[in-house]
Amino acid sequence: MAADKKTEAFLSQYDEEVYSNAIKLREILFMALPGITEQVDIPAKMVMYCYGQKYTEMVCGIIPSRKGLKLGFYKGADLPDPANLLEGNGKISRYVVIKGAKQIGSASLKKLVKAALAAYKQRMTALKKS
Repeated sequence: MAADKKTEAFLSQYDEEVYSNAIKLREILFMALPGITEQVDIPAKMVMYCYGQKYTEMVCGIIPSRKGLKLGFYKGADLPDPANLLEGNGKISRYVVIKGAKQIGSASLKKLVKAALAAYKQRMTALKKS
């Protein structure tokens, strides 16, 4: 899947390895998250993947930087992580430092994305009941 112009322009600011890995990661996210919406958040310097316009409707986000690439998860602190991929010590969010294409295609990363989708669905169901 080709990046749209806004995503392309945002990601092209980074070096070739970060850009290339971000594009590969993006493809994995679109396959694992059916119907997801991609939103570039310039102030936050990330590409968010959401099922709505609210922060609580975010599943994850690609966070590029000059040092590398991260995949951040909203409510990542609550996700099961048997492969110990998640890093960070925030109360809500966690991230995976992306080390290369092999990791992007790994079963453990795909499981984490699926767990994030399941957690999103549980949050939305709980919100509808309240």
